[in-house]
Amino acid sequence: MLFDFQSFLRLDSPQSLGASASGAAFATSTGDILEVSCYGPGVFRVRAGPNALPDYGLVVGRTKACESRRGADGAWSFTAGDTTLELAGSPLRLRLLHKGAPVFSSITDEHFRGWTRLPALARMRQGGQWIAAFALASGEPVYGLGEKFGPLNKRGQLIHSQVVDALGVNTGLSYKNAPFAWGPGTGSGAWGVFVNTPGMVSHGVGHPDWSHRSYALLVDDEAIDLFLFAADTPAGILDLYTQLTGRAPAVPDWSLGLWVSRAYYRTPEEAAEVAAKLRARRIPCDVLTLDGRAAWKVETRFNFQWDPDRFPDPKSALAAIKAHHLRVCVWEYPCVSVHDPLFTELAARGYLLTDAHGDPYVFQWDTAPGSSPFGDVLTPLPESGLVDFTHPGAYEWWRDAHADLFADGVDVIKSDFGEQVPDDAVAFNGDRGTRLHNVYPLLYNRCVFDATAMHQPRADAPPMVWARAGWTGSQRYPIQWGGDPQSDWEGLAASIRGGLSWGMSGAPYHSSDIGGFYGSVQPSAELYLRWLQATVFSSHIRVHGIGEREPWAFGPEAEAIARKWLAFRYRLIPYLKTVIDEAVRTGLPVMRAMPLAFPGQPLLRNYETQFLCGETLLVAPVLQPGGEVEIALPPGAWYDLNSRQRLPGGRIVRYRAGLDQFPVFGREGHALPLGPAVQHTGEIDPARPLLQLWLFGKPTRALAGFAQARIDAQADGGFGVRAREGVQVEGFGDAAGIVVGHLD
Repeated sequence: MLFDFQSFLRLDSPQSLGASASGAAFATSTGDILEVSCYGPGVFRVRAGPNALPDYGLVVGRTKACESRRGADGAWSFTAGDTTLELAGSPLRLRLLHKGAPVFSSITDEHFRGWTRLPALARMRQGGQWIAAFALASGEPVYGLGEKFGPLNKRGQLIHSQVVDALGVNTGLSYKNAPFAWGPGTGSGAWGVFVNTPGMVSHGVGHPDWSHRSYALLVDDEAIDLFLFAADTPAGILDLYTQLTGRAPAVPDWSLGLWVSRAYYRTPEEAAEVAAKLRARRIPCDVLTLDGRAAWKVETRFNFQWDPDRFPDPKSALAAIKAHHLRVCVWEYPCVSVHDPLFTELAARGYLLTDAHGDPYVFQWDTAPGSSPFGDVLTPLPESGLVDFTHPGAYEWWRDAHADLFADGVDVIKSDFGEQVPDDAVAFNGDRGTRLHNVYPLLYNRCVFDATAMHQPRADAPPMVWARAGWTGSQRYPIQWGGDPQSDWEGLAASIRGGLSWGMSGAPYHSSDIGGFYGSVQPSAELYLRWLQATVFSSHIRVHGIGEREPWAFGPEAEAIARKWLAFRYRLIPYLKTVIDEAVRTGLPVMRAMPLAFPGQPLLRNYETQFLCGETLLVAPVLQPGGEVEIALPPGAWYDLNSRQRLPGGRIVRYRAGLDQFPVFGREGHALPLGPAVQHTGEIDPARPLLQLWLFGKPTRALAGFAQARIDAQADGGFGVRAREGVQVEGFGDAAGIVVGHLD
């Protein structure tokens, strides 16, 4: 994609129109008003252009006071905490400083003819697009931008922030996007940039066709609205970004157990048989999903009506599944078939997106024979209307229509799709599809999340959804899973990168389809197990795909190994809850990529599929047959959970794991709280959730929040370990003989 910068008008010569407690406004050479405002220490907003269209509440933060000053040279500076934003005149340029050192600045790439190769800030002459360009140092990596399945480091790439049904994980297309990127900096501190828009954003991240030394943003919207962040570390950037766009809430404990699904259980009797078989074969699990065609007629979905031929008594059908101590998840999408009377009803109320003439927009999935986007893999979908979630009445109607489903016994909704809004659709709020398209899944999942909060019969757990598509702010309505990976080793690798990239974009929860969703052949037992073992250490875990994905489908040996690792997953729940507590407080993800966890270690950046689960466990997924993997051990020391061997960090090792083993390492100085191996989370005694406390060497970190065990700092600088009766403290390495006190 070549760039015609001459079609843009550069904003220059800012002239002050007056300052306020939180910033200032400036007139520019193009007649556009440029506004600078502060949103707290480390966060500044730079905005230019009209402000008449809906903003969809992507930003939940508020302006804060800052110190503004005009220098003798006419440049302005705005300071909040340790961060200063400088605005210089002609040519207009920005510079962000943290603790007095520059961390991010406008483009420095000068063309031979005497101007910057791309404008620092400009709008298209005819309107509708803006550009901003910033400088990158040689080798400076850039991360984030949503769930992207390619390299985590976006340097050199042209990335489009546009929500699409990617039909896999093999391209730059993705279901979950966020126009937010960050860099670990070059020693002075980390930086971040967020484009507050529902429009498509193209990111030339050192893209050589534009400028290999610059990060350029091409924004499709009436205005450009940038937030710039500075902090000591990338974790600090995520903290600031999620304060601005919203933290992820807690999720129910039962959601941390195994979700079992396939596309699909053809009858409720088949689903109940699988539920019984899971218990009989002692496969730990908590949720069974009725996916896609399992509960609804394809021709008339989605209308909230159970298929009467297969579900004449839905309450009894769901009760038969729930009798096995399982919760039930059911599928939906925000489309209403033209073949169902509900289409006419909602159209008459104005609750569907319309075309330019005001008629209900009919979305056509299949425009010609054989052209279905799903080929022969899935049933062709009917022509449908799209629910207009910008209409308050439509939002409330769709939310409340879930009441009967929850009354029938549904516990959680799989809110699939949401990527289909066409460019020429018209919404109740006046926006066209081009502006609504990306935020539509945010509005849709917010509605289903609200429905769950309002109508689920249990008040003892927070609400959640199981969603596929997302945009900035989607972390507020967890969780999102990675959709439709191919059932092969590269599908596994891409799914891990997608989850890590989504986590580096402010969303702490993620899951993928264990075994892959589709493929010309079913996954091998080895691939299935390696996928399952890796996902044990993600926030959520689900087996799903076209065809059987239950462990017994892969043979007795695979079933036994899967049972072993699922038992360990349930034992991890106390630890996962501490990691999630931190995510809710700080925006850090459960799965932490190496550049996020160890930003000062350039060697680790190239190991883009290994990750930390929390800050205690290093996970190195096996991504090829044979069980061999190359691992970059971070600084410190690490204990192999398989052999209990202590391995010094700061080096690369070749590791070979038998099929029943998996490369996981405990971080020296840390502790791992483990619970009992149970068949479902309902068997966990909330008063006694711990069974063991593993110490990786002598403790150097406190462990609080558990009634049964604690690690507290002592006056001499050491740490004392205390545990109640019944909790076994197990030491690795030189912690093997550590003295354990009694906890009253």
